[in-house]
Amino acid sequence: MAEHPAYPVGLRLSGRRVVVLGAGQVAQRRLPALIAAGADIVLVSPEATPSVEAMADAGEITWHRRRYADGDLADAWYALIATSDPEANTAASAEAERHRVWCVRSDDADRATAWTPATGTSEGVTVAVLTTDARGRDPRHTAAVRDAVVEGLRDGTLVAPHHRTRAPGVALVGGGPGDPDLITVRGRRLLAEADVVIADRLGPRDLLAELPPHVEVIDAAKIPYGRYMAQEAINNALIEHAKQGKSVVRLKGGDPFVFGRGMEEVQALAEAGIPCTVVPGISSSISVPGAAGIPVTHRGVAHEFTVVSGHVAPDDARSLVDWPSLAKLTGTLVILMGVDKIGKIAETLVAHGKSPKTPVALVQEGTTAAQRRVDATLATVAETVRTEDVKPPAVIVIGAVVTEGPDRAV
Repeated sequence: MAEHPAYPVGLRLSGRRVVVLGAGQVAQRRLPALIAAGADIVLVSPEATPSVEAMADAGEITWHRRRYADGDLADAWYALIATSDPEANTAASAEAERHRVWCVRSDDADRATAWTPATGTSEGVTVAVLTTDARGRDPRHTAAVRDAVVEGLRDGTLVAPHHRTRAPGVALVGGGPGDPDLITVRGRRLLAEADVVIADRLGPRDLLAELPPHVEVIDAAKIPYGRYMAQEAINNALIEHAKQGKSVVRLKGGDPFVFGRGMEEVQALAEAGIPCTVVPGISSSISVPGAAGIPVTHRGVAHEFTVVSGHVAPDDARSLVDWPSLAKLTGTLVILMGVDKIGKIAETLVAHGKSPKTPVALVQEGTTAAQRRVDATLATVAETVRTEDVKPPAVIVIGAVVTEGPDRAV
């Protein structure tokens, strides 16, 4: 008899009884989706993995700590059979057949009445992939197809322009530290859907080359300022393009709210009645040291890290940083935008008690192909910056963690 393909369907299980037999790795993988679907889940198993036990402790599932018994599938809408006992699985499968309960078996898919597809989600769309017949099923193949489709939806390559779901407005996107692969999945997708991209110099520039030809890319540094300050001109450009009904992405380096003036842009858009979506980004304050082999915290070395803007010197009246207090901290100090002020910063820290021998690392162009690391101490860092010609953008790390990288371990 010819094998027929499975009929794909989406089960609406909210409030409906679902029985899961076995609480090992299979159940651990499947339970979260059943919980998310709102199912009334009854778990039958004498033992459970710690993760499954935590679900029961949290009240997300009802756990009967015993082996399967005939009658457990009564009134169930769906069953997942995943015990390590073949006889129990066969008996439970037979009960499911008698009660007309759709049943998945982890040990023998051919004897199941339902199969679990490889699934993934992206912005409200669920992708489910099944093979066409029971012969030659390869879960790695279905998972690979699933991953390809979901990735296409997330990065926008599978979204036709006229089917785009994003409404006009502005997305404030943190592009990460520089490596284009370090932008978030959501950020990349919004870029692919944009009509206009207003980009900072420190944003991941390689991503701009991937944009379709119709996308207008605007360098924020080249927006005419006229009677406006630079930030005001950028705010006005965002508002102007959004009011034209366009989808606008404001692409910023790192995270928009870490010394990125992102809140000023959000406030300006709110005052103009423009909807704004904020997409967090990976901050260079953590990622760049990590890329250079420096942990900002490390057991027994640093239990804290502080991120500071160094764009104004400690003796500048505009500085809001309490440098004397920072000098007394024992953890890690990460300074952004401080290359040209590092001499005065180091001098101030030492003057208020920090040892001149405190290690310092400067990581220039972190996470990019041009990344380089230069090491010094508070006593030598000013001269090192001059002799090594360290240029912005560079992240400065001060503290004992500088010497804790794998290539510097004793």
